[in-house]
Amino acid sequence: MTSPLSRSRSRRVPSPMAVRVAHAVLGGLIATGWLVLPLARAGAEAPAAPARDAGVTAPRAATAQDGTTTGDLVPPLVAVGAAGALAAYTYGRRRRRATTRTTPGGDPELTPLPELDRQARRLLVETDDCVRVSAEELALATDRAAGDAVEPYVYELRHAEAALAAAFRLRQRLDEADTAYADPAEGQDDRRDVLEEIVARCQDAGQRLDAAAPGFDQIRALERNAVAALEAAETRFRDVAARIRAAERTIAGLHERYAPAASLPVVGDAEQAKDRLLFTTSHLNQARQYADRGDGAKAAAHLRAAEGVLAQAFDLADGVDRLARELDSAAAGLPAAIAAAQADWNAARGLPPEARAGLVGRLGHAEALLSAVRHETAAGPHDPLDALRRVTEAAASLAGVVGGEVPEGSGRALVPARSALAGAACFIGTHRGAVGGEARTRLAEARRRLGPGSVPLSEVLRADELAREARRLAERDVRAYGNPSGGRGGAGAGGAVLGGILLSDGEGGPMSYGGPRTRGRRGAFFT
Repeated sequence: MTSPLSRSRSRRVPSPMAVRVAHAVLGGLIATGWLVLPLARAGAEAPAAPARDAGVTAPRAATAQDGTTTGDLVPPLVAVGAAGALAAYTYGRRRRRATTRTTPGGDPELTPLPELDRQARRLLVETDDCVRVSAEELALATDRAAGDAVEPYVYELRHAEAALAAAFRLRQRLDEADTAYADPAEGQDDRRDVLEEIVARCQDAGQRLDAAAPGFDQIRALERNAVAALEAAETRFRDVAARIRAAERTIAGLHERYAPAASLPVVGDAEQAKDRLLFTTSHLNQARQYADRGDGAKAAAHLRAAEGVLAQAFDLADGVDRLARELDSAAAGLPAAIAAAQADWNAARGLPPEARAGLVGRLGHAEALLSAVRHETAAGPHDPLDALRRVTEAAASLAGVVGGEVPEGSGRALVPARSALAGAACFIGTHRGAVGGEARTRLAEARRRLGPGSVPLSEVLRADELAREARRLAERDVRAYGNPSGGRGGAGAGGAVLGGILLSDGEGGPMSYGGPRTRGRRGAFFT
């Protein structure tokens, strides 16, 4: 039986055992072919010399035969030598690989899988944070610099994003494969290969961003342009404060129009946004004071912290407006979605008895979902996104019954899934200081499945499920995180640490564009 991880492993990293076997077989075939071919040619092509010329031609023939035999033996010897060298190289490479994966104590055993798994999880979270912050700073730099000046840093960020997406994809496949093994010891070699590739991809992404960080600082130039950047941040602060006040009114309106569950994803977001404005106010003031004293380094550190928290306050307020639009869109599209699903049900119900025999369960499931949605919508305020999600599920259960193919997700069907994805992304982004790798992996997989282009209905439902799972896992991580600041760091510091803006307990300084080695470089000036 093929290992699930063997099927999921990237082509870039084949199984070490498969590589060794392929090398040995290939070398053996080459050597055997070159050894047998000359002998066969010699036996087939050497004609008998005429008797009358025996005295003259026999020596020549012998000489020619000897020359041919000696020449034809050279390629086999070369092939055998090449095969031996290849085997030696493979052995040496295996030894070096084992050496690089030993424990600090020098034990020749490989790094234990649990330790390698923890390293992969840590790097996924660390790299994801670096990519998020780098994208945020790059957007700010783009607003104030010429487009061609930021192009190299856009390129490095896109490379890091691609490497991170591949690492998350491998992690998702690894998590899915864990449930496929009855014996925990089964598939350990494949698991090790996948974990090593996750580590390699994350390290590649981080190193690219680290290498680009010094040049980016020259483009960003916060130390030199602190006053102009402060003015832009203060203007944005006023805009975000107005959006937060509007978000509070929007949440009150959602409570009036829809069931309480409909607005549950954004309950408390306005309060969190206001708390982060307190932090922004404090650090904008400190940045202004340091700028007035001519201390550009400290001004830049406080300004960077304020910018990061301000961006998250905007995201929290914007999330409220986004959810309101999605609820309105779902409510408007729900009647047509119910009618379309009902039409599919009627068509399936009208099939000949012999064709309908195996559809009893699916028809019953779809009918129950549609009936429940009709009852809820008729009873009063409801959650239109959840109702539309269940209508989409009913349509999916009927998919292929009449038309023979799984339909692509319509605009209506995509609304709940995209809403769940956007909500999970906002929550994880604004609480990333507490959120672990599992939630981020599910989010990345949901985003991949809802990529650009047409999406089959089955993929829409799976992406919706993954996005909601990502949100649940993230909320679990936040509940377990507790008070992140411990009462230190000033007003709003807890939100800044929870949001991953400050690296540790309000004392570690703000994150900046770069990889793991350079992301906290402003911390030395953050007091």
